[in-house]
Amino acid sequence: MGMRRSSIVRTVLLAAIGVTLLGGLSGCGKGLSDLKAELADKRKRPGGRIEPLPDLKPYESFLYDPTGMRSPFQPSVQSSTAAAGPRPDRGRNREFLEGFSLDTLRMVGTLRQGGKMYGLVQTKDGLVHRVLPGNFIGQSDGKVTAITDSRITVLEIAPDGLGGYTERQAGLSLAN
Repeated sequence: MGMRRSSIVRTVLLAAIGVTLLGGLSGCGKGLSDLKAELADKRKRPGGRIEPLPDLKPYESFLYDPTGMRSPFQPSVQSSTAAAGPRPDRGRNREFLEGFSLDTLRMVGTLRQGGKMYGLVQTKDGLVHRVLPGNFIGQSDGKVTAITDSRITVLEIAPDGLGGYTERQAGLSLAN
């Protein structure tokens, strides 16, 4: 009895699917004729009006005459401190730690040897270097001015944006 019921259910399902497919296919033919009638009706109507193109203005050329004008590649305001202010010494030999940005260097300690206080600076590659006051570190002409047990003080010479340079304090602190 259970097998007979499942075959009846299957037969009813197949019949329902068949009726649905036949009804759907017959609906497609009718929908196509309605679409053709609507297209024919739209073709019979008069077309709309197209707006005319806007008038184009002729291009006006400009001739640049730099006579008596300042060069656009020079700053408009000359800094009075540009000539008198601090300047990096371009003639001196560069030291090894000037090849590293100051923010990539790390103070790892100090060392007293021969009456001198050395600052111990570690680079990203893990090597430790000794510095004394007067040594240069960092890429902004940073000169070591003082070394304490917890800090290396650096005086940098950086561009001021107006053609001159300015001095600024920077430093490395002992990492805990």
